[in-house]
Amino acid sequence: MKILITGGAGFIGAHFIHYWLKNHSQDEVINFDVLTYAGHLENLDSVKDNEHYTFIKGDITNKQAVRQALEGVQTIVHFAAESHVDRSVSGPGAFVQTNVVGTLVLLEVAKEMGIQRFHHISTDEVFGSLGIGSPEKFSEETKYNPHSPYAASKAGSDHLVRAFHDTYGLPVTISNCSNNYGPMQYPEKLIPIMIMKALHDESLPIYGDGQNIRDWIHAEDHCHGIDLILEKGKIGETYCLGGNAERSNLEVAKTILQSLDKPESLLTFVEDRPGHDRRYAIDSSKAERELGWQRQYTFETGLAQTISWYKERAGALQVDEQGIHTK
Repeated sequence: MKILITGGAGFIGAHFIHYWLKNHSQDEVINFDVLTYAGHLENLDSVKDNEHYTFIKGDITNKQAVRQALEGVQTIVHFAAESHVDRSVSGPGAFVQTNVVGTLVLLEVAKEMGIQRFHHISTDEVFGSLGIGSPEKFSEETKYNPHSPYAASKAGSDHLVRAFHDTYGLPVTISNCSNNYGPMQYPEKLIPIMIMKALHDESLPIYGDGQNIRDWIHAEDHCHGIDLILEKGKIGETYCLGGNAERSNLEVAKTILQSLDKPESLLTFVEDRPGHDRRYAIDSSKAERELGWQRQYTFETGLAQTISWYKERAGALQVDEQGIHTK
């Protein structure tokens, strides 16, 4: 099979490419990525010479580039997205362009070229916010209620994917996933930025009271879930993938400090961001029941592995607008 991964130089996309080449070694993998600040090909250094892997630099909003990249492709796994909520607050236009317009272009070309499977990666943020202390969790039946420009743009892309299935019969599946973490993540997201700052004895900024809760899933468990959706998932269906690991932002930061033997005095509470959702949690029972999906990482083992990855590279990592790479 020939499979095209959009956004494959990004955090989750790179994990997926490593996963796919390891577990489907005879498939041909095309990485289609425009290489924004959050995407870096050093994430894929170990596979760049693999005869089954090809990188194509291109923008998902460019229909001709997409059409050329999709020659001979049977399956699309669509990761490419602007995903940082803070950036969406200060500049929502880029999120609409990439997440909505880019997805539309991919869908149009996929329809035109007769793609056999279009899998769309989405987020739990499209569902809005849950109350702290509530037993409620997001599921495939939860109504959309996005609160940030990022979440709204992802909700729009989800609706387009479903519309192309319902209107044109495009064979699609969607996964809504909780917060990912693991090695290689660009340090603008909570866990890597806390680790990097702690390693350098810098202040760890915590929004508001730090009690906002997220459900955390290791990127490799997410990749395994996508694999099972492609193998066993029903066309037109959505599957929620969660980590079953709810933690407050403050709890995560304190755990990182403790793991690195750093003082809690490094914690600094800063003004909360606008529209900051209070709690996310995902019910993954459908994926577990219908696909046989099981997580391999607990939050404790996954976080320890992630901290070790950054710690081992602390002196050699450089973070800039081109991503994370060695100095």
